[in-house]
Parts: sequence; C-alpha cells; structure tokens
Amino acid sequence: MDPSIWNVTAPAVGSAFFASLVEVVEAFTIVLAVGTLRGWRAAATGTVTALGVLAALIALLGPLLGEIPLQILQLVIGILLLLFGMGWLRKAILRAAGILPLHDEEAIFSTESAQLRGSGVSGQGTLDWMATMTAFKAVLLEGLEVVFIVIAVGAGGGLLWPASLGALAACLVILAVGIVIHKPLARVPENTLKFAVGVMLSAFGTFWTGEGLGIPWPGQDLALPVFAGLFLGVALVTVSVLRRPLAELAR
Repeated sequence: MDPSIWNVTAPAVGSAFFASLVEVVEAFTIVLAVGTLRGWRAAATGTVTALGVLAALIALLGPLLGEIPLQILQLVIGILLLLFGMGWLRKAILRAAGILPLHDEEAIFSTESAQLRGSGVSGQGTLDWMATMTAFKAVLLEGLEVVFIVIAVGAGGGLLWPASLGALAACLVILAVGIVIHKPLARVPENTLKFAVGVMLSAFGTFWTGEGLGIPWPGQDLALPVFAGLFLGVALVTVSVLRRPLAELAR
C-alpha cells in the first residue's frame, strides 16, 4: 500500500471516530436514563428502531453519491464540512475560554431522568411509548450527525469505508465502556474531543473545497495536516485572547 494513502486515510478514520465518540456519548446518556428509570425494553426498542431508520438512510444515500461527479461532490461536501467543523470549533473555543459552560453528561442524565419521572409510568406489560420515543429521538438525532460526518469525511475522497469503520469503532467503544460502568460517561473529555474534531473537520472542509474548485494543493495530501495545524494554532491563540479579559475581571 502506498504510504501516502495514510496521509488522508488516517485523519479520515480519526475524525470519524472522535466525532462519533462525542455524539454516541450524548445518545448513550439519554438511553441509559430511559433504561434505568423506565425499563430496558423501551430503551432497546427506541434504539433499534432509530438504528433501522439510519441504516435505511445510508442504504438510500450510498448509491446516490456514486451518481454525482466527484468534483461537485468534493465542493459541496467541502463547504458543508467546513461550516460544520467551524461550528464545532467555535463552541469548543468558547467553552475552553470559559465563556460557555462545559457540556455536562451527568447534568443531562439528571434532566432526562426528571422529565421521565414526571411523564408517568406505563402500565405493566405494555410498551412505554414516551420512554421509547425519548430513546428513539436521542439515537436518531445524534446518529444523523454521525452519518453526516462519515459521508462528509469519506465521500469526497473515496474513504467511506474507513470513515464508517472509525464511526463503528466509536460506537463499540462507548457500548463496551457503558456496559461495564453503567453510568453517564461524565469523565469523557468531550470539549477536548470537540476541539480536536472541529480542527480536523475544518481541515477536511478546506481541503475538499479546494479539490472541488480545482486548486492544486502543494504536496497534495500532505496539505491536510498543514491545514489542521493552522486551524489548531489559530484556535489556541483565540482561546488565549478570549481568556485574558475574563482573567482581568476575576482580579
């Protein structure tokens, strides 16, 4: 295998893995609340149904991607990926600077638990539709983001399978850890992950947008880690600049 292939394949797998990790943690927290308070039947039914919908969506979109000219696909996906990545990076920067509160999985678990307790309990032997829909909505919404990330990262360069494997690995990791500890994954450094993923998605977005516009990047695939380094450097400087006024106010 050409070693240069890893210049794009490895970042694609890593981006899909870490981005999916964040989304799966959020879905897992809500499904755990449903299963703990309202029963695992409702949690499993909602989760499996949502996964079925996602699988059907992937089966529908997969063949359609092959009908789109590569250059147009790279341009459209590059722009969307750049916007998506910059959105993640913006929130991660604001949280790292202390302007926005950090994402708290335990707080989400407590909020979902309170809502589930307040919605009543289904009769014995019947399916709890409120709890089922809660699990379904959580898995579907977070899963849609995973599907978008996998398609955006992989479709532009023929890397759908590597990106899909990265996302699948993230799901298996969270499932395994969740089964073992059976509690919200509050120790996962989510903002750090979002920071890193925002950098990588923004780098991919810039790279694919340029490819779609026909820009000959110096070094070709080697331009990708350079873009990632530039986004990371600017983001870290921005965090430092934003922290200074807050530090002065705290004195």
